[in-house]
Amino acid sequence: MNPKAQPDETPRRFTFDAVYGEDSTQRELYDETFRNLINSVLEGFNGTIFAYGQTGTGKTFTIQGVKDDPELRGVMPNSFDHIFGHIAASKDAQYLVRASYLEIYKEEIRDLLHRDQSKHLEIKEKPDSGIYVKDLSSVLTKSIAEIQKVMNIGYQNRSVGATNMNEHSSRSHAIFIVTIECSRIGTDGEQHIRVGKLNLVDLAGSERQSKTLSEGERLKEATKINLSLSTLGNVISALVDGKSTHIPYRDSKLTRLLQGELSVEGLVHFLVVCLQVNRF
Repeated sequence: MNPKAQPDETPRRFTFDAVYGEDSTQRELYDETFRNLINSVLEGFNGTIFAYGQTGTGKTFTIQGVKDDPELRGVMPNSFDHIFGHIAASKDAQYLVRASYLEIYKEEIRDLLHRDQSKHLEIKEKPDSGIYVKDLSSVLTKSIAEIQKVMNIGYQNRSVGATNMNEHSSRSHAIFIVTIECSRIGTDGEQHIRVGKLNLVDLAGSERQSKTLSEGERLKEATKINLSLSTLGNVISALVDGKSTHIPYRDSKLTRLLQGELSVEGLVHFLVVCLQVNRF
């Protein structure tokens, strides 16, 4: 974890719930780490998965993978298969599955499913339903193929650019949102509706600006990326501390948008992707 440590530098230790090496499979990662979270979403809870790490470590591959290869499917395709498999097996309930896809690029929110990619969206808040993005597209999907099509359309619209560390570095935070509405008749004869939401967050590459040799537009991007990632860390630290009277959700669009999920009650998984290479 610390390949360039100096002789007098104290080794650092990190604690994880699970560690997966280069021989681990995408399916193994999903089944052991994320399956229970998706089950909770199907039961009406909100869940969030973050993919975090330096550029070039494989965050986007881990999240999306290769959809046509069962062994290489990422978290997103595996979750789609899980969700629609559950729906197909549920005979006493009706489901509506909606998908949205947005990116936060230089602290501006764009709808990756909208034709006009120059339009910037705003975060709003309602007393009854909480925080949302005004005018964000929401696409009704009825099958794995349909929701994967939505994923592919949005992915093609993401902001990427070349840096010194990655020729196709993601320069934005991308959030794929799956909203699952379940309706069934209860034992009381009344209709009961529950809604769960899954946020799949592919964070922009985290790296020191001195490593990327960023300048001009890339430097501006890196500054915004590092600011929002720093804020995310500050929010998590404040929540873990439990004594903070102020949690800085409003310091970045990312943490403000996910404020409801980033709480002590939130179901949040962090996937840290890293490489033990000297240049990192």
